[in-house]
Amino acid sequence: MSRAPNLLEIPAFSAGGDVHVLVETTRGSRAKFKYEPEVGAFLFSRSLPIGIAYPYDWGFVPSTMAEDGDPLDGLVIHEFTTFAGALFRCRPIGVLQVRQREKGREFRNDRVLFLPSAFATGHGGDDALLTSELKSELERFFAAAVVGTGKELHYLGWQDSGEALASVKRSAAKFARRQREKVDG
Repeated sequence: MSRAPNLLEIPAFSAGGDVHVLVETTRGSRAKFKYEPEVGAFLFSRSLPIGIAYPYDWGFVPSTMAEDGDPLDGLVIHEFTTFAGALFRCRPIGVLQVRQREKGREFRNDRVLFLPSAFATGHGGDDALLTSELKSELERFFAAAVVGTGKELHYLGWQDSGEALASVKRSAAKFARRQREKVDG
């Protein structure tokens, strides 16, 4: 019996330099799903509080490792109907830097925002999509989404597409280092 591929190991970047983002939870869902490589499937993680739903597709950048040890979180801003496991080629348009406290631990758990490359201008105009109103709405969503989980979020601020891309590159380099350490030893 062949084993399903590990979606965590899809390259972080496409051949053309776009960032890959894998959807775990679709826009409009009240159920949070998380990819589990051991079973090769998206498993139910938890439900969101009543009245709260994901505003856009939520997922991660494969072949990355954020400070919390998980792949780098990503929110893909678009208006289509998709599915868990959909892979987007994206351009980062910004990042909400977050310090999270959970189970006595404190760590960074940033949320990178992406636009599908088919929509991205690629000329710096993508940053303008993150209006102050959208940023405020997303901050309220992220805070509401963790109610009752024991997680506390402290927002450190918003950064532009350049810092978002730098965050992806740092997380991809950390993942690559960890993979080499596993091989070496």
